[in-house]
Amino acid sequence: MNEIERLLHAYDQFLRLPWDRSLAGAQKVWFAIYDPAHERRLRLRIPDFAVATRQAGHPWVPFDLTDAFAHWLAAHDYRDAYFEDPEALELALEDFATVLAEQLGAALTGPEVSDQTVVAVVGLATLFGLTRASKLLRAVDASIRGRMLVFFPGQHDGSNYRLLDARDGWNYLAVPISAT
Repeated sequence: MNEIERLLHAYDQFLRLPWDRSLAGAQKVWFAIYDPAHERRLRLRIPDFAVATRQAGHPWVPFDLTDAFAHWLAAHDYRDAYFEDPEALELALEDFATVLAEQLGAALTGPEVSDQTVVAVVGLATLFGLTRASKLLRAVDASIRGRMLVFFPGQHDGSNYRLLDARDGWNYLAVPISAT
C-alpha cells in the first residue's frame, strides 16, 4: 500500500468517527497531509476520497484552488501592466487573497452545504509565493458548517504545519490526517 492509499484509508477511518458539533471553525479543518512529491498521485485519487465520504453518509463539495490565480489575473484590469512589471503585482496580491477568501467562503456556505458536508480543498500548493495558506484558512474558518478537508502537501509537527516543507510553519488548530 503506497502513501496515498494509506492516507485514503486513514481518512476513511477518521471520517466515520462521530462529529462534534460544538467545535470552533478552525477545529473543523482537517489536513490530509502528504509528501509534496506525491501531488500528482494524490490528485488522481481525489475521486476515491469523494466516494469514501459519500459512503460514510456525508455530502462532498470540491473546491479547487489550482487555477484561481490565473483566473483572477486574467480578469484583472491591469493584467498587462503586471506582465510588464511583475513587481507591481505585489500590492494587488492582497486583493487576490481577499477574492480567494470570498470564493472559498461562498463554497463553504453554499446552499448544498450542511453541518454534515465535507468541503474538499485541493491545490493549496498553487498559492505558495502568492498568499499565505494560513491567512486564507483564518479568513474562512468561521464559515465552516461541516468539515473542510484541505489536501496539504507538506508536513506537520504537533500543531505546526509547513506547506511544501519550504518555509517556517504556522501553528493551527486543524486536525492532521496522515498516512502514518
